Amino acid sequence: MRDYRGTVKQSDNQKPFRVLLVDDEEIHRTLEKEVLDGPRYLVSEACNGDEALVRLREQEFDVVLLDKRMPGMDGDELCRRIRGELGLDLLPVIMVTGTNAREELLKSMHAGANDFIRKPYNPLELIARTENFAGYKRLTDQLEDAETLLFALARMVEARDEHTGDHCSRLAHTSVVIGEALGLGKEELTALRRGGVLHDIGKLGIPDSILLKNGPLSDEEWVIMRQHTIIGAELLQGLKSMELTLPVVRSHHERWDGGGYPDGLKGEQIPLLARIFQFADIYDALGNERPYKKAFSDEKILAILEEETAKGWRDPELMDVFRDILQNRPEDLRMPASAGADMGTEIFENILRTGALTWSDDGAR
Repeated sequence: MRDYRGTVKQSDNQKPFRVLLVDDEEIHRTLEKEVLDGPRYLVSEACNGDEALVRLREQEFDVVLLDKRMPGMDGDELCRRIRGELGLDLLPVIMVTGTNAREELLKSMHAGANDFIRKPYNPLELIARTENFAGYKRLTDQLEDAETLLFALARMVEARDEHTGDHCSRLAHTSVVIGEALGLGKEELTALRRGGVLHDIGKLGIPDSILLKNGPLSDEEWVIMRQHTIIGAELLQGLKSMELTLPVVRSHHERWDGGGYPDGLKGEQIPLLARIFQFADIYDALGNERPYKKAFSDEKILAILEEETAKGWRDPELMDVFRDILQNRPEDLRMPASAGADMGTEIFENILRTGALTWSDDGAR
């Protein structure tokens, strides 16, 4: 009988931790290797900063154990280059040092070190810190993979409508412009940018017969279509990095007077980021050409939004902010042609190139 052991790909949790030891003294690297011996670790070595940079460019690691005092490029300088030159902001770096001087430790922290191990160290401490930080890196990688998949799925939803163009990217840009005008912080602006791409991801759960229907939806079909906000929020549930984006996905069809869906929220019960997104969504829908209409002028868009606000559908304070942008600096609302694609777009384009995902004329996959 065939032996199937080893034919199934290991999960990330089963793979050995990839550790890079950086120390100019071979005896110290040997001692660390003896502590981190066994199948749980895959250990590489570098005897100086330059060699470490080469290794970090060539392969991925889960954690770096870095000697602070080395001739030439010391540990602090190498750490700065890992963060800056290589852009490895999430790679854990543990500084191994013989000093207890607070100033020196703070200097290493400012250089980008995550933690310290003081010489002489307890082998159990070295193991514990290495595994804790390497495990954290694995978890971070998994979360990044999950987020990237979500963005790719959202782009698939967008691609099902050939008339929307780069709708998601435009929404992300416009939402951020409004958020900046309100003085929102970096986290809120990031959530708005993500919301622009992910707002309709729940449409993955809507049948093609409804989503791609030519003609008006029946009352029963509208009930199903409106579920996309709930489905989208459920897809983001549990991802801590999406906590601020989730309300955009769930609540972007709510209305200031309480007449929206799915929860019938009213006024400031509607999350601020969702209210901001609504203005971006309306601006993009009206300002771009569709098969059934021409692109509206900024004056006409403003008149429509003023009318909806007067009816009680939109946040009046946000209406003032948006009016100011549209009248005084409308060019800010238009996405630059040089704006880069997100990771989801790149993955989605790769899928299309390989033919792994295609749609027939009737929308069937």
